[in-house]
Amino acid sequence: MTDRIALTGLRAFGRHGVFAQERRDGQEFLVDIVLRLDLTAASRSDALADTVDYGALAEIAVKVVGGDPYDLIESVAGRIAEEVLADERMAGRIESAEVTVHKPGAPIPHRFADVAVTVTRSR
Repeated sequence: MTDRIALTGLRAFGRHGVFAQERRDGQEFLVDIVLRLDLTAASRSDALADTVDYGALAEIAVKVVGGDPYDLIESVAGRIAEEVLADERMAGRIESAEVTVHKPGAPIPHRFADVAVTVTRSR
């Protein structure tokens, strides 16, 4: 059985993109993270130590988005997923991490609601 934790709509400022103005001016990105893991112990113990700290999860994503710039949001999403799976605070509990990075301010010369990339990484 696999349970899940979802963090959606996390807002973070970054300077990712292939165009000079994207790197110079930056923009807001939105991040969704879905973790697959067994939450049986946490549901029985009611202890934070038996689950994933949502605040720590958010900090990882904000650090990546606000960190070194990437050309592609594919790279941003992949880096977040890798960092989440490698984080010692998660103590190897996570089976997989699905990360979606939204770039609502992408420089597309047409009206659009959103552009997003989703990656999934597993142990």
